[in-house]
Amino acid sequence: MNKKKFKAFLKKTWWFIWEDDSVLSWIVNIILAFVLIKFIVYPGLGLLLSTSYPIVAVVSSSMEHDGSFDSWWGTQETWYTDYNISSEQFSSFDFRHGFNKGDIMILYGKKSKDIKVGDVIVFRSKRPDPIIHRVVKGWKLDGKHYFQTKGDHNSDSIRSFTLDEVNISEERLLGKAVFRVPLLGYVKIWFVELIKLVVK
Repeated sequence: MNKKKFKAFLKKTWWFIWEDDSVLSWIVNIILAFVLIKFIVYPGLGLLLSTSYPIVAVVSSSMEHDGSFDSWWGTQETWYTDYNISSEQFSSFDFRHGFNKGDIMILYGKKSKDIKVGDVIVFRSKRPDPIIHRVVKGWKLDGKHYFQTKGDHNSDSIRSFTLDEVNISEERLLGKAVFRVPLLGYVKIWFVELIKLVVK
C-alpha cells in the first residue's frame, strides 16, 4: 500500500469511527472504549496511584449512613465506643458520612504501615469482588500488619468463611480510598446485572 492509499485508508477509518452513524460504527466505538479503558487508562491509573485497583465501584450498601450523622451515630455508638472510637474521633475520619451503593471510589496504594484506624480500605476476600470497609483496629504481629474493618452500616465486623474482616493481613490490602464519585458505579452494576440475565 503506497502512502496515498494509506492516508486515504486512515481518513476513511477515522470517518467511520467518529462520523458514521451506523450500528456497526456504534459497536466498534464501544469495543474501542472498552479496550482503551481496560488496557490503557486503567493500568495507567494503577501505575500513577500505586495500586492494581485504582478504581472500584461500591456494589453493596454496607457503608451507607441513615439520616444525619447524629442519628446514624445513635444506632452505632455502643459498638464504636467498645473499640475506643468516639463520635469526635469518627467525625475526623475521611468519608465520615459513609458512601452509597453505586458510588465510584478512587484508591491510592498506601503501605500497610501507613494505614490507621478510620481509613477506608479495599481488600481481597474469598468473594469475587474486593471489599471496601473502614479500619476499626490495627496491630502488628511478627513484623506484619493486620487490620479489622467494619462496614459503617453493618452491626458488626463480618466473620464468615468468605469474608473474615477481623484478621486482614497486609497481603490482602489493595489500597486506601481517597476520593468518591457519586453514583457513577451504577454503570458497572447495571452492566453486570445485564450480563447475568443474558447468561441465564
